[in-house]
Amino acid sequence: MQQMTHRGYSARIEYSDEDVCLIGRVAGTQDIITFHGDSVAEIRRSFEEAVDFYLNTRVERTRKQQ
Repeated sequence: MQQMTHRGYSARIEYSDEDVCLIGRVAGTQDIITFHGDSVAEIRRSFEEAVDFYLNTRVERTRKQQ
């Protein structure tokens, strides 16, 4: 199985029979970043949006601390 990656982050993805959707979690970070989707295309888009949001939030926090 090939990993899904975006901007240096990778994702762990599982299928939830209870929720009937794909659920993912960004690996390699101390923060908990999750996302979900109903198809491969949707889970990829959600993953990329989650990583982008995380990185933008980190930049904003750094600016506020300076």
